[in-house]
Amino acid sequence: MINSVLKTIEILRLFSHNRPFLSLNEISIQLGYPKTTIHALLNTLQSQGFIEKSGKGLYALGTAIIPLTQNVRVNIQIRDRAAPFLRTLFDHFGETVYLTVLDGDYSLYIYAIESAHRLLARPAVGERILLHCTGVGKAILAYLLKENLAKIIERVGLPQCTAKTITDADRLYKELEATRQRGFSIDTGEHDPSAFCVGAPIFNEYTQIIGACSVSGTDPEIIGKRLKSMALATRYTAQEISRLMGLIPTQGNLIQDPFFSKSK
Repeated sequence: MINSVLKTIEILRLFSHNRPFLSLNEISIQLGYPKTTIHALLNTLQSQGFIEKSGKGLYALGTAIIPLTQNVRVNIQIRDRAAPFLRTLFDHFGETVYLTVLDGDYSLYIYAIESAHRLLARPAVGERILLHCTGVGKAILAYLLKENLAKIIERVGLPQCTAKTITDADRLYKELEATRQRGFSIDTGEHDPSAFCVGAPIFNEYTQIIGACSVSGTDPEIIGKRLKSMALATRYTAQEISRLMGLIPTQGNLIQDPFFSKSK
C-alpha cells in the first residue's frame, strides 16, 4: 500500500456533516501526523479542487468531489436497471456477460455474470481496461467525438496486448466506422488471445455514449456462426438499458425482442 494515498483518504474522511470545517492543527492531532505532512497533502488536494481553504485558515471538502459522487450514483443506476436484461442475455447464450462504463480514458467493469468457462480466475468488476482492444471499449470509442477519441489515443496510446491488437490509429478509425455501421463491436482475441467478444453501446437520454455491454467467451464461433444471433441480442440488450437511462430510440432503429427463440 502507498502511505501517502492512505493518509490522503484519511484526511478526506475526517470531514463530515457535523465537522465541515477543520484546521491544520485539528487534522494533525486527530490523525497523528506532522503538520508539515498534512499541509503538503492539503495543498495537493486543494490544487485539484478536492479541498477548499477559507480566509480563516479552515479547510473543507471541495467541489471536485461532487462529480465523483454523481458518477457513482449513475453507475449504480445503470447496474441495477441493466441487471435483468444482462441475466436474460447470459441465460440465452451461457457465455460471460459484462457491463462497463466510460471511466476517463478507460472502460470500467461495474457488473458481470461469469461463465464457468471464463479463463481468468480474478473477478472483473472494478477493473479498468483499455478501450482500443476490447469489445466493450470499441463499442464506446465508436461513438465518442473524434477530438475526444484522438486525445485518448494521444494520452494512452495503442499498446499491443496480443498479436491481433490494433496498434495503428488509421486502422482503428476504420474499425470504429465499421462498428458504427453495423451497430456492434467485435473483439477477435485482441485483448486476450483466447477470448472473443461482441459488444454494443449504451447511451443516456442525451444520446451521449456512457458505456457498453458484451457477451464474451472462449468459443471462436462467438465471432463466427454465433455472431449474428449474439450481435442482435447484445444490441437489443444495450438498447433496452439505454431506454431505461432515458434514451428514446427512433422507430426506424428500434430492435425487436430477439429472445422469443430459445435457439443458440
